[in-house]
Amino acid sequence: MILGYVLSGLVTGAIFAVMGSGLTLSYAATGVFNFAHGAVGFLSALLFYELNQAAGLPAWLSALVSAALFAPALGYVLHRTMFGGLAQAGETAQIVATIGLTIALPALGLLVVDLAGLPSADATSLPRGVGPHPALSFEVLGARLDSDQLITFGFSAVAAAGLWAFMRHSPYGLRMRAAVDRRRLATLRGIDADATSALAWMLGSGLAGLAGVLAVSVLGLDATAYTVLLFASATAAVFGRLRTIPWTFAAGLALGVVQNLVAGYTDFLEEVTGLRTAVPVILLFAGLVLLNRSRERVAGSAAEDAPPPDHLAGLPPWRRRMPWALGLVALVAFTFLASEYYVGVAAQGLVLALIFCSFVVVTGIGGMVNLAQAAFASMAALTCGWAFSSGLPFFVAIVLGVLASAAVGMLVALPALRLGGRVLTLATLALALLADQVLFQVDAFSNGTIGWPVPALGLGFADTSDPRARVVVLLVLIGAVALLVRNLERSASGRAILAVRSAPAAATTSGISAPRTKIMIFALASAIAGLGGVLFAVSKGSITATDLPAFSGFVWLAVVVLQGVRRVGGAVLGGLIAVAVPELLAAWGVSAHVGAILFGAGGVILAKHPDGVLTQLAELRHRRRSVPAEPVPAAPPPVKVDGPLFRLEGVVAGYADSTVLRGVDLAVRPGEVVALLGANGAGKSTTCAVAAGDLAVTSGRILLDGQDVTAWPAHRRARAGILLAPEGRGVFPGLTVEENLRTWLPDPGPVYERLPQLAERRTVPAGALSGGEQQLLTLAPALVRPPRVLIADEPSLGLAPMMVRQVFDVFAELRSRGVALLLVEEKATEALALADRVAFMRLGRVTWAGPRSEVDSERLTAAYLGVR
Repeated sequence: MILGYVLSGLVTGAIFAVMGSGLTLSYAATGVFNFAHGAVGFLSALLFYELNQAAGLPAWLSALVSAALFAPALGYVLHRTMFGGLAQAGETAQIVATIGLTIALPALGLLVVDLAGLPSADATSLPRGVGPHPALSFEVLGARLDSDQLITFGFSAVAAAGLWAFMRHSPYGLRMRAAVDRRRLATLRGIDADATSALAWMLGSGLAGLAGVLAVSVLGLDATAYTVLLFASATAAVFGRLRTIPWTFAAGLALGVVQNLVAGYTDFLEEVTGLRTAVPVILLFAGLVLLNRSRERVAGSAAEDAPPPDHLAGLPPWRRRMPWALGLVALVAFTFLASEYYVGVAAQGLVLALIFCSFVVVTGIGGMVNLAQAAFASMAALTCGWAFSSGLPFFVAIVLGVLASAAVGMLVALPALRLGGRVLTLATLALALLADQVLFQVDAFSNGTIGWPVPALGLGFADTSDPRARVVVLLVLIGAVALLVRNLERSASGRAILAVRSAPAAATTSGISAPRTKIMIFALASAIAGLGGVLFAVSKGSITATDLPAFSGFVWLAVVVLQGVRRVGGAVLGGLIAVAVPELLAAWGVSAHVGAILFGAGGVILAKHPDGVLTQLAELRHRRRSVPAEPVPAAPPPVKVDGPLFRLEGVVAGYADSTVLRGVDLAVRPGEVVALLGANGAGKSTTCAVAAGDLAVTSGRILLDGQDVTAWPAHRRARAGILLAPEGRGVFPGLTVEENLRTWLPDPGPVYERLPQLAERRTVPAGALSGGEQQLLTLAPALVRPPRVLIADEPSLGLAPMMVRQVFDVFAELRSRGVALLLVEEKATEALALADRVAFMRLGRVTWAGPRSEVDSERLTAAYLGVR
């Protein structure tokens, strides 16, 4: 019997493995965790069903079209319209945009089915599998498996083997792995990171489509089931550390087996409702906490989601508050003039707005994405209902509910002490799902499917059974929360939160306790969500375990971020829109799917404007009132020049609002070495980055053989012959020596002839080489395929004297072969011994340039000590 559980578990695990591998591939290559991965699988399954049922295509052909053609094409379209922009956005924007797709893609598919009059597709549909219908039964090692199960496992194994071969033995796979290892360096080696990302999204979506088609006979056409499948697959991806596809695949198979064994051999767990089905969620949380602690350097780093500029800063306070005052007056007037039904709709929106205010605290101020807010609201409401039904006064029951929510929030905050970013987001969602599937299913707490009655809140002159009274109470509570948030931002605690969010290590050295700050944020946010949950139960008159499901928090975050998560006004606007749009669509007789599609369109907009609607409105007003800038004269056409091969003319550049280069002029001729010298902070490395295309210029021009290449991206400049050996080591540490060479050379054989020490270590990962060997590996391709321009930034940094001599011998050989070489070097003696011309930099400007023969000790001292 145990063998039967193992074999059937391997089939289930194969689906987890395929979808998890696609999730890992797309995340590792692009840095975007795709919460819509399950939605892509659902859409592919839906197309498979309609092609088979409506068009009458054979099952195998329907599967081929859905998984091998449609899903990759959908991945490419999503990359062009959304994912390409998301790669440069903050984590919050990435999460929210993909959550929007999770809802929009299934709705779009179902709307097309309805409009085209195709066979209905919903949770009651019974689609067939890819194999024969009805499925054939086979005996494998004493266990009974059907043909669909065998096909699922077979296709999964073939997909895994094919993906491994593609990634390991094709040039496209090599480029993708190089971009995953060091994306910036990949672009400097001529790899188009955008094309690599597009390929990753196509492959990832293809795997999601394959998993969706293989699972359709088990899951049916329930979009929610595919979202649940996503999180089971995310467990496998987490155990693969979201980077290693083989480990992800193995973890997916193991997860399926473990889930089956738990279901078959843990009868004692039947007393705890939902615990056996929650195995993937428990393993997901355990994997996140144990395997994914952030090891990245954080000292001195800035917050990833930097606050947007305040475009209303110049307005007087009354002008800033006037729109909200007018909106409040309009809402109050609507409350007392409109019909009771529509006032009740407004009250429902304000309940959501109160819950949404919790996102303002934890995400807008604290910078942490928490998807457990629905669980906090449900916890408070159920606790309040239980306490009131136990005979406690209603006010005491409300306080207990809010305190219970705050206590759970403090428990959820514990993972935040060691996790961050997407990993924390998944951890909070895992805890929310665990509460949904286990805690809220305990009859003694939730009172089964009946739930708890919750009375109206008495106000003396009225009670909250009147929707007008509810609106007034909710407006007062939201106003109190807004005042609390405003005071928090201006207080010492608010400054501590900002410090922990922006630079945790620096905050700690300043005496700020990061753990205490994070726990305070979670406790406050969960208490606000809990208060909103209690008001939800008061409005409804009762509360059950299914009224506020965990996936509600999934959607709520997206709604409030689309409006503006940094402001309470965004929460209010989000709550009202969340209830008004469905009401309007229903009144106009428009399909409910349209609302979900519009929501997904908001995710696409968010990819381009990640700070929300309110910030965009302020920016639009600011632009209208701004004085238009004088037109910049067009650059002259490229002119072929004799002399310098590579030239920088009046280059101004910097980082964010900080200008580093202030009009740099520099020229390098073929077969010439120009040494760029100066003190630390003079702008030498920034000059190298600008020259290679790694940093955009603010003004000025960069010319290659007379052609203006200022607008060219780094990979295009590299292909044109501009090669940067960056500061540190220009190698891909996760690739072997041979794979590093193949990113620039089709055949690394000549390198091994010139540098036999690299030949001996061709199968060793580059990260395991010594510093000198890594620098030789960086420069070795240039010996075989010399670039037109070589830019070397601190090439001797950290090397032994013998290795320094070897590196400079390479430079001398390249000069003799006509390479124009720009050398930034801290060891002035070695640089001057090789240089033909020298340029000194100070404070972002070239202060002197001339022949090496004119450099004396006085000029050298002035350059390095910053004196004239």
